[in-house]
Amino acid sequence: MVPLAYWPTMVLSRGWSLFLVGVGVWTWVIWPRFAVAIWNDTRAWSTGAVGEGAPTAFLWVHALLIAASLAIGTTAGVLGVRGWLATRRAGRR
Repeated sequence: MVPLAYWPTMVLSRGWSLFLVGVGVWTWVIWPRFAVAIWNDTRAWSTGAVGEGAPTAFLWVHALLIAASLAIGTTAGVLGVRGWLATRRAGRR
């Protein structure tokens, strides 16, 4: 891929790359557990019984929050892995 003239190239250090990988891992450890807690919350269901009735706005808002957080965390993790691999290929520390 040829960088565009107006798109500056960014170089991540290994430390920042590892930090971004850590953010990605942390995201995938924390948010799925939170999703289970929201699913099992009686406020998430119109009948007040877990898994019964229609989902409430409480569930939908938290589902959107979880999905966005997983997408952002995944992006950060992928950028961290790419940064780490780039520094390895270049032989930089």
